[in-house]
Amino acid sequence: MTSIIIQSPFTIKVNYKIYVAFCIFFLLCIFSLSVHAQTKPNVIYIYADDLGYGELGSYGQQKIRTPNLDKLAKEGIRFTQHYTSAPVCAPARCMLLTGRHSGHTYIHGNYELGEFADSLEGGQMPLAEGTFTIGHLMQNAGYKTAIIGKWGLGMANTTGSPQQQGFDYAYGYLDQKQAHNYYPTHLWENGRWDTLNNAVISVHKKLDSLTATDKDFEYYNGKDYAPAKLTEKALSFIERNSKEPFFLYLPYTLPHLSLQAPALYVKKYMGQFEERPYFGQQGYASTKYPLSTYAAMITYLDDQVGIILDKIKKLGLDNNTIILFSSDNGASFDAGGINRSFFNSNGGLRGVKAELFEGGIREPFIARWPNKIKAGSTSELISIQFDFMATLAELTQQKIAETDGISFLPTLIGNNQEQKKHDFLYFEFPEKGGQIAIRMGDWKGVKVDIRLHPEKKWMLFNLANDRNETIDIAQAHPELISKFEAIVKKEHRNSHIKEWEFINPKFISVTH
Repeated sequence: MTSIIIQSPFTIKVNYKIYVAFCIFFLLCIFSLSVHAQTKPNVIYIYADDLGYGELGSYGQQKIRTPNLDKLAKEGIRFTQHYTSAPVCAPARCMLLTGRHSGHTYIHGNYELGEFADSLEGGQMPLAEGTFTIGHLMQNAGYKTAIIGKWGLGMANTTGSPQQQGFDYAYGYLDQKQAHNYYPTHLWENGRWDTLNNAVISVHKKLDSLTATDKDFEYYNGKDYAPAKLTEKALSFIERNSKEPFFLYLPYTLPHLSLQAPALYVKKYMGQFEERPYFGQQGYASTKYPLSTYAAMITYLDDQVGIILDKIKKLGLDNNTIILFSSDNGASFDAGGINRSFFNSNGGLRGVKAELFEGGIREPFIARWPNKIKAGSTSELISIQFDFMATLAELTQQKIAETDGISFLPTLIGNNQEQKKHDFLYFEFPEKGGQIAIRMGDWKGVKVDIRLHPEKKWMLFNLANDRNETIDIAQAHPELISKFEAIVKKEHRNSHIKEWEFINPKFISVTH
């Protein structure tokens, strides 16, 4: 009995110490997990539409003002040899999201379904069921995900619906054809029609140059400017998810045709250029001030970037948010009132949108991450947008089963010695006659018009001393041409539709 009385206080005292120690340990574990969750960096990828390599001040633009993006470059890193995966909208977006190059991708071109009218909206060929995207990747890492902007990879009632492709929230244009109009009747929110305060217009309606009045030009304006709605929804998503890690894919439609911008922005440039009205003769909306409107659209895009940055800072997320900015392809061909040469839109590079010359595929690329990315730095790393999945996988410490990409995270954070490099970049594009391009170090091979002329020869350029691809030196380097042919044979996979098959097709091409 005495033994029990003596041991009882001692036993209670020991258990109490153990209990207190266990509680402290448990609380420390919870706190550690909480801190770890909070330190996962948010990621915002802003994607312009048809923005040329030379259309930002930080990339040499002289006539169009882009102060926010120029500041982004000063506070981060600017890449000078970064590529889109394809020279037009849908395949570029598909490859960005899936980490595959154009020989392995599911979407090869802008395969249109439906028509322009609201009642005939059909979108583009949908992503296949079971596709793994960067949306899925980031969801697996515990991120809330959103796509706000132009999708172009399937309507809401298809396998390409954003909700089926890794995005918790989706807002914007599902159909690229609808995105020709900046004052549409509606956008889509999580698969549901969101009505905007705009009248129904035919955005490709032409005007009579002899009789057109100011009122006729006003036909193409509305009240709800779609890019403003995209920014509004982006700010709401950021605020809703400010306490947890988020991934925001923000593909604005600017500055893709049609030429439409709020009057306040157009007035900022009016009188600075000699310009004539555009009456819709090449398609897209007519505008009285085409040069001013185009510049206004890029400056408007720049302002949206500034608004997003201000929101991030206001919420205290600045140091823990990676902001990335690029474009889906080079500047558009001269149509719809665009004057590419006037603005030197592609920075002197040969080629335009829908071409595999540098002007169609080399893109501005800026990234900012305070205290992680060295401010004011420049990288000449040869990189490409299908690298983005591998980069996010390394950032979130995940393994991915299949990708053609290489993470450029080491370059972003200054670990250049650890940066792996591509042996080559491979491009194939079925439109505009069928084209192939390969970048191998400083060498660039291009082959065009293959569909009807498979006998076409390779062109070869040395980008180290001929960045504008002006001197074809293929005859002097047959050994490189042989390597290119071997790469094509290895990297090309037959497409699932006939329209996209132009490399060694198993059918006879017919000219109509």
